[in-house]
Amino acid sequence: MGANVVLVANPKGGAGKSTLATNLAGLLAVRGRECGTIQVMLGDVDRLQSSRHWLERRSASAAPVSGWDWTPGNPARPPKGTTHIVLDTPAALHGDKLKELLKLSSCVMVPVQPSVFDMQATEGFLAQLAEMKSARGLPVGLIGMRVDARIRSAEQLQQFVERLGLSLLTCLRDTQNYVQLANQGLSLFDVPASRVEKDLAQWEAIERWIFPF
Repeated sequence: MGANVVLVANPKGGAGKSTLATNLAGLLAVRGRECGTIQVMLGDVDRLQSSRHWLERRSASAAPVSGWDWTPGNPARPPKGTTHIVLDTPAALHGDKLKELLKLSSCVMVPVQPSVFDMQATEGFLAQLAEMKSARGLPVGLIGMRVDARIRSAEQLQQFVERLGLSLLTCLRDTQNYVQLANQGLSLFDVPASRVEKDLAQWEAIERWIFPF
């Protein structure tokens, strides 16, 4: 395909996939505007189309993010010059659809919230990835979503990933910034840094991880 494809996936509904995908697309778009060498697209595989609605609300003055239509078995070819594609995926992603998406992907980002249900679903998903030929060799990044470091669940999340022999890239805090910006088709990276300073600091590890791809 030529473009770097970031698959944002977790079979658990409400894990934060659309929040992660739209802000990642916003990050790439802003960096593209700064350097002129990145062109980003956002694909929405989820029937709820949350990321597509985000794109529809996005202002023409914001750093450009194009929509990418993905149809199982017949994905559209991205325009020439596209460097990065972010794919937002549905809950209960499995089987042939997951295999096909993995074949397109350069890496997988897995959001997980600090609840027992999310952690159980994530553990099962990671085990599934480990058994799939199409996922072999793909870097996998775990991101804690809606994490409050002051409460016990944050510690339990850390213990969970350590038990799996993994680590979290970062933990994103529970804040209305994501909700309010999503309503405008914006990301953290589209507004003055002083407004979202704490959140941007949590994204630094994601940015370092994503740019090799």
